[in-house]
Order: sequence, then structure tokens, then C-alpha cells
Amino acid sequence: MRPTYTCQRCLGFMGKPGLGRRLRSAGPAADIRRVFISTQVNQANSTRSRKALTIPSKSHRSISSLESQGGGAKSEPLEAPSPVSLNRPPGTEESTRVLLRPHNLFHRFSESPSPSIRRRAAFIKQHAYCPHPDHHRSGGGQDGPEVRKSADASQPPLHVSFECADCGIPVYCSEEHWADDFENHLEICDTFRQINEDDHDLRSGRFFPEFEYPGPQLEEAQVNMTNWDTFLYSREFEAINSERSMRQVTRLLTYPVTIGSFLHELSPYSIRNGGRLTTEGLKSLSGLLGPFLRFLFEILTLYPKALRYTLHPPRSGAGLDIKGLRPSAPPARIFILGARAESSLPREVWIQLSHMFPRGIFHLIFIGPESMTNRDSEFPLPKRTPGNPFGAIVEDRISHQLKISTFVEYYHTLHKAGIFQPYDPYFDCFVLFHPGLGHPASSHEWEETVPQLLETKVPVLVTGYTEWDMQRDLKWVQEKVGGEVDLLLEPGENRFRSLRWDLNDLDPQDISCGNWGVWSFRGKRYETTRKHAE
Repeated sequence: MRPTYTCQRCLGFMGKPGLGRRLRSAGPAADIRRVFISTQVNQANSTRSRKALTIPSKSHRSISSLESQGGGAKSEPLEAPSPVSLNRPPGTEESTRVLLRPHNLFHRFSESPSPSIRRRAAFIKQHAYCPHPDHHRSGGGQDGPEVRKSADASQPPLHVSFECADCGIPVYCSEEHWADDFENHLEICDTFRQINEDDHDLRSGRFFPEFEYPGPQLEEAQVNMTNWDTFLYSREFEAINSERSMRQVTRLLTYPVTIGSFLHELSPYSIRNGGRLTTEGLKSLSGLLGPFLRFLFEILTLYPKALRYTLHPPRSGAGLDIKGLRPSAPPARIFILGARAESSLPREVWIQLSHMFPRGIFHLIFIGPESMTNRDSEFPLPKRTPGNPFGAIVEDRISHQLKISTFVEYYHTLHKAGIFQPYDPYFDCFVLFHPGLGHPASSHEWEETVPQLLETKVPVLVTGYTEWDMQRDLKWVQEKVGGEVDLLLEPGENRFRSLRWDLNDLDPQDISCGNWGVWSFRGKRYETTRKHAE
């Protein structure tokens, strides 16, 4: 019998509004791990129901899909069946749960059958301001809808309360302002409706075949990284036949695939015209091919080739017997700084990064004060001891190719302690997902960190929510340390961005998608030359 439930960790992570935003609202950011633990209890209570399922031979865990936010109060109806509910007699299942069909996904937020979406609507009405130009500026920002407001406006700022009949999201303070500003709202109304239906789809109770992840594949089967379609096909994912399913699956996979597309030898970013990779970027990246010939490459090319050479080592004739012993390279360390939502990704998602490099070994290191948010019940923070001074949490049994460590601490503190020394451009890379380098509320947190990153001479990969957000971060870096920076990858749209749009609950007019843009930089290298004596 085909399973009718989907991994709760995937659903919980994707149902989280304002995914990974620097300034998240406290209301919708519910504990996504709480439901995951409750579903584990349900599975333990019904061994017979698990045996009755025919689980596909994939590298993912399938758990029941419940309400993904808000703690799941007992008085609220379940929105998808648990494995225990599969024991019910046929014919009674439909009457005991809420199930939204594909033609019935649109609902006003305040009238949604999902309790968490109703709570989200209440949060938006309590915090978001009406964008109509008749209101004074709210003080929440000087960009977007706030630009249209003038100091001579006749009305004070008011919170939104009216829900558009076409998109179902609270957008204006009254119907009159909505009708008067309808032309501006019409530009994003269709996107709002898409966000509405995608959020209800996650809580529909349907089976999600797009969350079935493939395992390792033959090394000879090359990955095509032209776009999402060719990547999913060449990696042998289950066929995805709808745009909504594509949006759901890319919401999670954008994190590991963005990193992989930057480091892979078949990367879509090249030095060719329009490829966006700079000369310095070619020097830094085209080497993650293998330290076995490192010295020879440096002699022949006069500049180092780093990460790609390490992750794509040449075949060395290694074997299982004593004659087949060969030295192997250490793991490639990927430092993910300012980690937030990405550190809570189901580990099956991060394993997809290692599958892109059949002979590569990774050590992911999540660093940031929010890197363990909402995960206390899963991994209680250990005490800081002389042997573990920063309370690191190590997950070393995920895969033979993947190890994950988490530090609930600022990077500049760890850098001063020297626990990651020495750094090597052949084995190390920094990743900053939506860091907000130029954001007024977060730029001060990076002023001490960025110069330390430049000292390491290691590539730094940065993503942004929008083009404006990405350009703001780039401008901030150039203003602070512009003379000491080499640009490796020119700013531009990420080929493996999330295809699903996200809504900012503090400002519904602010819509974005995860990892929309990507660029990279590194500390400037100085080459010494010897002047011949005359």
C-alpha cells in the first residue's frame, strides 16, 4: 500500500513563515521540532501500522504530517493522518480529518481551516501597516511602500485589517484604501494568491512524493547543473509534474544545491562571457579537484587551485588490500555563518550535497547564536567544559561522507580562540545565507567578522533575498573593506534559488524567495616578486 504521510521535518520547516529572515516575527515562528517529536511517539505506539506500509527504497524518513506550527493544541483538528490513524477502517478516514483538495486550496487567511494560518493572519493584522500613501511613514523602513508615503500625509499609520478577496491576505487598513490603491496591489496580487495556496498545500494532508530524495548514484552518471529541471532529472528524483510541487521541493533543496553548484566541477558559473566567474574566482575554485597533484599544479599554473580539486580527486588505484592503501584528503569544511533556519533542515536534505560529490567528504559547521533555535528538545545544549569550551554539538553518524557540527556562538569569538586554525583554501569555504550585511539592524554584527574572513583568504559565498538586498550587502562590503576584497563571483540571480515566494509577516508587501541571488568574494591576495640584482 502506498504511504499516505510525509516527513514532518520537511513540512514543519517549509511551513515556517519568514524562513530564515533576520528579523522574524515571534508569533509565527513556532517550534517546528515539537510536532516532529510527537510524531515519533505516534510511530512508537503503532508498530503494526508501520509494517503495513510499503516504504520506497529512498534515503529519507517518512513520518506523519500534522499541523506544522503552533504546538498542535488538543482541541484543534488534525490536518493529516498519523500512522496510527491508518488503522481506522476504510471509509472513516475522510470524515475524521481535514483534507484540502487541489481545487480547494484558496482560503482567506482569517478563515483558513488551518489554525496556524489563522494565527498568522492575526499576527499580520497586529504588526503590519497599511501601505496606502495617505498614511504617515510608520518608521519601520524607508524603502518599498514607505517611499510612497510623505510627511504631509493626512492620516496616521494604521495596521492592516482588510483581506483582499482575490489573494486572501491582509493588505490594507480598509476596503476604501484597497480599492483606491488597487492598481499597485494588482502587481503582486497573483503572487500573494500563489503564496496563499502553497501554504495551504503544505497543510492539505496529501502525500508529497517530491520529498522523496534519491540516494547515491553511479559516479559515471554526471549531474547536469544547467537548471532545476536538468538537475532533478540527472539526479534521478521522482518526476515532478506540477509547478506547485516544484516550488515546494526547491524551498528545501536550494540550500545544499546552491553550495554544490558553486563548488562542483560542472558548475554553471564559469569564466566564459556571461558566466559571472572572475579570474580570481577561477584561481580559487577550479582547484577543489584534488590535493594529490597540488604541488605540481602550483608549479605549472603559478597560482593555487582550491576547492573543486579537493572534491573531485583523481582516481589513484586505491583498493582494500595493503597494496591499495592511498593517502586521502581531509574533509572539505563548509562554515555556515549566522546559521538560522538552514541549521534546522532535515539531515536528509543536507545529505544531497554529499551525493553530488561521490568521492568527496564534507564537514558542515553551523555557527551563530540562533543555530540551535527550536531544537532544544532534540539536542539539549551540552555544558561547556575544558574539553568542549564552546559547547559544540557534533552529529558524526549522518553519513560516511557527511559530518555536522553546531556552535551556538558568534564566529569572531571562535576565530579569536583559533579553534579552526589553520585555514586552507583547498579544503575550506564560508557560506552566508541571507546575512543582511548591509541591513541597518544586523550590519553591526558583521563589522568584526568580515575582516577576519578576509584574513583567511578562503572563498566566501553569499546569498540574498532579492537583487536589492544583494546589492546592499555588496555595497556595504566595498565601503568597509573594499580595498582588501577580490570578487570571485559577480552578483546575479542564483540558478538554484527557491522557486517559492515567501511573505514577510511584518510587512506583507515585502515578498522574496530564498537564495534569490548569489555572489562571492575573498580576501585580496598579494603575490611577491623578486627583483633581480643588477
